[in-house]
Amino acid sequence: MFQSAPTDRRRFLRQAAGSFLGVNFASQNIFAGSAIAPGRRKPKQVIYLFMAGGMSHIDTLNPRPDAPDEIRGKFAAIKTKADGVLLSETLPGLAEHTDKAVIFNSLTSTQGAHQQGQYYMQTNYTKRGTIAHPHLGAWHSRLSGKGNETLPGFVRINGGSSAPGGGFLPAKYAPLDIGKPEAGLENSAHYKGVGAPALDQNLALARRLDRKFRERYADRRVSAYTAMYDDAVKLMRSGDLEAFDLGKESEEIRERYGDDGFGQGCLLARRLTERGVRFVEVRLGGWDTHADNFERVTEKTATLDRAMSALIGDLASRGQLEDTMVVLASEFGRTPKINQNKGRDHYPKAYSAMIVGGGIKGGQVYGTTDSTGAEVEEDKLEVRSFNATVAYGMGADVDETIESPSRRPFTVANKGEAVTKLWS
Repeated sequence: MFQSAPTDRRRFLRQAAGSFLGVNFASQNIFAGSAIAPGRRKPKQVIYLFMAGGMSHIDTLNPRPDAPDEIRGKFAAIKTKADGVLLSETLPGLAEHTDKAVIFNSLTSTQGAHQQGQYYMQTNYTKRGTIAHPHLGAWHSRLSGKGNETLPGFVRINGGSSAPGGGFLPAKYAPLDIGKPEAGLENSAHYKGVGAPALDQNLALARRLDRKFRERYADRRVSAYTAMYDDAVKLMRSGDLEAFDLGKESEEIRERYGDDGFGQGCLLARRLTERGVRFVEVRLGGWDTHADNFERVTEKTATLDRAMSALIGDLASRGQLEDTMVVLASEFGRTPKINQNKGRDHYPKAYSAMIVGGGIKGGQVYGTTDSTGAEVEEDKLEVRSFNATVAYGMGADVDETIESPSRRPFTVANKGEAVTKLWS
C-alpha cells in the first residue's frame, strides 16, 4: 500500500518504538501499563479538534446579538436545533447538531500567549522549564488502556513539532504524528523486492547477532528495542493498517469532509477511533486574527463547519457517537471589542468550547457571559475544570495519581472539578 526506501522504513520502525512500545533512551524510568479498574466508567474514544491561534468566541459559539456594532461585528446569530441555543451564522452545519452538544461559554484561562495557552489547554498544567507534562491524549492512553493492541493509543494529525506530547510518561504514550492525512502512515510497507520471508530471515539474523549483548545488558529498554521490531512488523502485516488509508473511503464521503488537511484529518480520525484508537487530535491553525478578523474567520469556519458537521453526522449514522466524544477547543478567545485593524486580539478572560457525543446530555449551554461576551456571569469554568470534565467524559479516573520520574505526583485533573452532571 505504501512504498518506502530502507532508511524510511527504519524511520518508521523507530517511530513505532516510541508510539507503540515506549522505547525512550533518554529516560531511566519505565512505567507499567494500567488496566481499567473495576467499576470505572467505560473509556470513550476522543476526537479532539484544536483551533490553534485563539478562535473568536463571539464569531462562532457565543454570538452576542444585543451588543453594539463594535462588539457584535458583521455576523448574525442563528437559531439551532436545540431550543434557545444560538450560534454564529458562520456555523450553519453545526447548528444542525446542537441537540447532541454542550456549548461551554464560560471558560477562563490564566494564559494569554499562544504557546503557553496551548500547552495549558492541552496538558492541564502551566508550562515549566523543569518538566514536560503529558497531553490529554497521553493521559487517556495511560489511564484507560489501549483500545486496539496493534494500533497506538494516541494519534495527532497536523500537530506540529512544538505541540505537547507524552511528557514525563513513557514514550509509548506519546502521539504518533501524521503530517498528511491523505498519505496515511508513511514508510510502513515492505521495501520493494523484500518480501515477508526475507524480512523474517533478516530479523532472525539480527536477533542472533544481538543475543550476547542482550544477555550482558539485561535492561527493559534493550528488551523494548528488540520487541519494537516485532510489534512494528505485526502492524505492517495487520489489517488494522488499512485504518490509515483514506483510499478505502468513497469519493462522496471524502468530499463531504472537505478537500483539505483538516477535513481529511477528521475523516482519518473517524477511521482510527472506530478501530479502537483512544485519542486522535486534529489541528486547524490560523485563528490568530489581530487583523481582518471577519474575512479570516469566514475562511476558517467554512473549513471547520464542513468537516466537523460531516464527522458528527458520520459518527451518528454509524452508531458510534455514543462511544466517541468530539471536543472543539482553542487556547483562548478574542477580544469582544474590534480593534482598529478590523481584528480581535487575545482574550483568555472568557471564551468558548464544545463537546459533542460520548454520552453527554446535548442541547444545552453551560455557563454564560454578559451581553458583550467580556465577563463570565454564571458557572465560571477554569481550564483545569474543563479538562477534568473532558477526562471524566472520556472515562478516565481523574483522581488517579501518576508519579513523574522525579517522584512528583500528578493527576489529569490537576485539582480541577469535572462537571459530571452533564453526562447520563
